[in-house]
Amino acid sequence: MERTLRGIAGLVILLSLTLHWFLDGADLERPSWLWLTAFVGFNLLQSAVTNWCPMMWFLQKLGMRRPAHA
Repeated sequence: MERTLRGIAGLVILLSLTLHWFLDGADLERPSWLWLTAFVGFNLLQSAVTNWCPMMWFLQKLGMRRPAHA
């Protein structure tokens, strides 16, 4: 269920960016924070497909542990 949730969240983020691009027009002359949103959406989607999340890997390298499942 967690992978499905990440996949849906990633798709919704990327869909909202696509709608913004085509309906509102993106100003390529001026970078915006939308690129960060695209990065997060892409990573959510790829983590749903591959079951590997770059942020979880990074946090584990910092010493954080995954919670135990009940």
